[in-house]
Amino acid sequence: MAEVKPEDMVHHMPMDQLQGFEYCIDSNPSWGEGIALGFQHYILSLGTAVMIPTMLVQLMGGNDHDKAKVVQTLLFVTGIKTLLQTLFGTRLPTIMGGSYAYVVPILSIIRDPSLAQIADGHTRFLQTMRAIQGSLIVSSSIQIILGYSQLWAICSRFFSPLGMVPVIALVGLGLFERGFPVVGKCVEIGLPMLILFVALSQYLKHVHVPVLERFSMLICIALVWVYAHILTASGAYKHTALVTQINCRTDLANLISSSQWISIPYPLQWGAPTFSADYAFGMMAAVLVSLIETTGAFKAAARLASATPPPAYVLSRGIGWQGIGTLLDGLFGTGTGSTVSVENVGLLGSTRVGSRRVIQISAGFMIFFSMLGKFGALFASIPFTIFAAIYCVMFGIVAAVGLSFMQFTNMNSMRNLFIIGVSLFLGLSIPEYFSRYSTSSRQGPAHTKAGWFNDYINTVFSSPPTVALFVSVLLDNTLDVRDAARDRGMPWWARFRTFRGDSRNEEFYTLPFNLNRFFPPS
Repeated sequence: MAEVKPEDMVHHMPMDQLQGFEYCIDSNPSWGEGIALGFQHYILSLGTAVMIPTMLVQLMGGNDHDKAKVVQTLLFVTGIKTLLQTLFGTRLPTIMGGSYAYVVPILSIIRDPSLAQIADGHTRFLQTMRAIQGSLIVSSSIQIILGYSQLWAICSRFFSPLGMVPVIALVGLGLFERGFPVVGKCVEIGLPMLILFVALSQYLKHVHVPVLERFSMLICIALVWVYAHILTASGAYKHTALVTQINCRTDLANLISSSQWISIPYPLQWGAPTFSADYAFGMMAAVLVSLIETTGAFKAAARLASATPPPAYVLSRGIGWQGIGTLLDGLFGTGTGSTVSVENVGLLGSTRVGSRRVIQISAGFMIFFSMLGKFGALFASIPFTIFAAIYCVMFGIVAAVGLSFMQFTNMNSMRNLFIIGVSLFLGLSIPEYFSRYSTSSRQGPAHTKAGWFNDYINTVFSSPPTVALFVSVLLDNTLDVRDAARDRGMPWWARFRTFRGDSRNEEFYTLPFNLNRFFPPS
């Protein structure tokens, strides 16, 4: 066998920024293309905006009208939070949507005997919503304080490229239950959507038709949505199980008939929030989890926007604005807290367009269609199975971005292999244990008489990125750390830990309107 010459060996040098993007964070497509791309991001954000209220409102005692109003409110506030984050926060192209991390403490509030015993459904819904609002308002102070005091920037000094690999990877992989398990509930719609999306966005893009790569998601949703409506209208699901009908039919969401033509959400629309220390302490766990998940998503978004990693100061500033977003969630009554929309981060990579302006246009669509109730409800009635098929791709892209940080570390080091392997495995295994326990017992593994403590434990350890962060950062900063700086990737990471450590940081992360004069980077 011929010996391989050194010059014939393949070497892929580590790269600070991903290449091959048509538009990066501060470059913009034409207005026509930007509007179309923004609308595509808006459509993708509808999945979470509809799913969370669908999951919770009925348990709270609400009806279809209440659900439609919560969906409108969530979209409206998402648009506002996204504009604030892209203008004054990290300035990364990220949509700040609803978070599943808040489901555990919210379910605890819903099941509280003092609320569950209310006989009238609508009254119970209002009282429960006000209790959720109060706990969100109080707990948002955690993110606001950690962010604006720069405490989170200090905490980030313990992060390294090695420690961030499992965290960012599990921001995507940790959402696997939202992917094919949901597709399988209506495989005749979900599987064609998945295959068609991969075919158009990856294989047919080589026919030199840019629209297939940039707008493949919109095209696929339109085609499969029409196909699903034909199946519904033809009576294909008339005699099927209720679960199948819920996941397959296009006429069961009841959002269009339950929405008003024009409705503008406003603060305290459900009434004055009620405050409980027990609820607030439990909700703080979800705030911590969403903070960690958002940190990983910010780093993934920076890479998929062809930007440098956000410096600690910028990251902390973004967390502060996330806290403001959670405060707005509490004031308006969205029924959940704030986090980065992971699927929209994946769409940046799928379209190879990381433009900040596109996301801001998308935020405009959210605000506009949330006020025009029935028009927004039309798009929100897309079967969730279609979104789940897209998630299979988008979450996978985000997970791969996390793994790409291994290029800055020494993966021939047994220490590094141990840390990444254990963090990834426990990050998946521990939340899976909590999930199975909760499903079989209808309560989490922590079920003491202290409800706030139960919420803390069950929420924190049900989050794959949070578990991965605890394990990876602990091991990375305690295991043979003395001579491991280069293996951990710290020489490369050091340039991006401060705002002025790299000249590109000013280009990507400087505040608009010359605000850096009044809020100079620390």
